[in-house]
Amino acid sequence: MLFLSRRAQTLKTLPSSSSSTQTRTYVDVYMKWKKDHYFDNIEHILRSPQLKSVIALKNCITNDPNNSIPISSISKKTHQFDLSSKVTKFLRQFPSIFEEFVGPEHNLPWFRLTPEAAELDRVERRVYQDSADDLNGRLRKLILMSKDNVLPLSIVQGMKWYLGLSDDYLMSLDSSFRFVDLEDGVKGLSVVCSDGEKVLSFLQRNTIKNRGVLCSETEFPLFPSKGCRLRVKIEDWLKGFQRLPYVSPYDDYSRLDPSSDVAEKRVVGFLHELLCLFVDHSAERKKLLCLKKWFGLPQKVHKAFERHPHIFYLSMKNKTCTAILREPYRDKDSVEPHPVLAVRKKYIQLMKSSELILKSRRTSCRFSNDGIVEKDLDLDFDG
Repeated sequence: MLFLSRRAQTLKTLPSSSSSTQTRTYVDVYMKWKKDHYFDNIEHILRSPQLKSVIALKNCITNDPNNSIPISSISKKTHQFDLSSKVTKFLRQFPSIFEEFVGPEHNLPWFRLTPEAAELDRVERRVYQDSADDLNGRLRKLILMSKDNVLPLSIVQGMKWYLGLSDDYLMSLDSSFRFVDLEDGVKGLSVVCSDGEKVLSFLQRNTIKNRGVLCSETEFPLFPSKGCRLRVKIEDWLKGFQRLPYVSPYDDYSRLDPSSDVAEKRVVGFLHELLCLFVDHSAERKKLLCLKKWFGLPQKVHKAFERHPHIFYLSMKNKTCTAILREPYRDKDSVEPHPVLAVRKKYIQLMKSSELILKSRRTSCRFSNDGIVEKDLDLDFDG
C-alpha cells in the first residue's frame, strides 16, 4: 500500500550552486514492506550474529598463552560475547571449532580450538596482515564522512565488526590517523587529509566507470524485488529524486537545508557508501542510530531505508531489523568484495559442520545399548 503527500521545500543552497534559492518538490512515500526470499536467506548475513560471538570466543582462546581457557574464566561474560544463552552451552554448539577437555584442577571443563579452527585462525591472521592497507582505507573513509573528520573511539569500536577490523586494529593504523581528546575526556580518532585530496564514493567511481565522466546528477542503481510495482505518482517522484544533485558523503553539507529533498539524497548516499564499506554490506538498523550526531543525520534516519526499498532491503530475520544494500548482491561488479568476507564464510562452513557432529552424537546416543548415560551437552558449569 502506498500513501503520498506533497509539500514544497526550499533549498537554500546547493553544494556547488550559487546562493540563489531553489524550490524542490518533496514527496512523503510510505511503502508496504515486501518480503524477499533471496535477501532473507543470504547465509553469511543470517549467521553473522552467531559468527561474531564465535570469533570473539575464538580470539579469547588464542590470546591466552596456553591457547586454552577454563570455562570459569568466561562463564559470566555473556554480555561481552553478545550471547543470549550461557557461554558453556554456546561453546558446545560448535564442536568443530571448540574442543572441550577436562582441566588440571577440579575436573572442570576447559576449551581450546580444534586443529581445523586453529588453522583457519592462522589464515585469518594472514588476511589481516595482507589487507592492512585496505582495512585502514575503509576506516579512513568512515572517519572522513564525519562532520569534522573525527570520531569517538567508542563509535569506531561499534562499527569494528561491520568494517571487518581485527581486535588489534589500533596497532595497525598508518600515519594519517591521529588520536585526539574530545569533550568530557572522550578519546577520539581523526584523519589528516593532504592538500587537495578528493575522495570519491563508490557511486561516483561506478559512474565514472560506466559513463566515463562524473556528473552532479548521479543516480542510485535500483533493484526492485520481484512483483514490486509502483504507482505512476511514485515513479514520477522516484525519477525526480534520481535527477537531484548528488552530494557525496565526503563533501561539505553544511549549507544544505536539512529538510530538503537534496538533503535526503545526501542521507541515502551516506547510507549507500557506509554499507559499501561493510563486510557483507549490511548492518542491524538499530546499531546505526548512534551515528546520527557525528554524521549530521536526521533524527528519523531509519526512515530512509523504508522510503527507498529499491536501494535497501530490510530483513526481519534473527528477531531484529537488518538493513541490506541491494546493489552488491544484484551487480557483482559494482563493489569489490571485502577481504575478510571469504574467511568469514569459511568459519560459517566450519560452524555448519558442527551441526553434523551433534546430529551424529545424538544418533549414537539414541542407539547405544551399553547402558551408559552420556554427559548432557547442556550441563551447566556456569554457576
